[in-house]
Amino acid sequence: MKIMVVDDCQTTRKILTLYLKAKGFDVISAENGLDAIEKLASHEVNLIMSDLNMPFMDGIELVKTLKADSTTSHIPILMVTTEADPEEKQKAMEAGASAYLIKPVTAETVSFNIKEILKDIFKKGGSNA
Repeated sequence: MKIMVVDDCQTTRKILTLYLKAKGFDVISAENGLDAIEKLASHEVNLIMSDLNMPFMDGIELVKTLKADSTTSHIPILMVTTEADPEEKQKAMEAGASAYLIKPVTAETVSFNIKEILKDIFKKGGSNA
């Protein structure tokens, strides 16, 4: 399974990549929403983990853009952000995010949320993995 990590902080991308690789996932990373969209043109991913606050294209705009495109609308998006404001969480979920985690996160929390998203996909009859 391939996961894209989208975050403007290089350290966060590295940490999440280490967590995911330790759990057996293939990982591709992007620095912001625009970078993610460019990379999605040539890489197929099964799930996206995205920060909320990023330059050029933030996480909510990324979610809206991906959900509006039939070639990417099926990809679940897990928001991983420092933004604890309930209104921001609501905006992300309304835009189409599958889940919302507040940093700092642990490998166990990330893994648990990915499993929950995958369970939900399979309950709905889809297969995205």
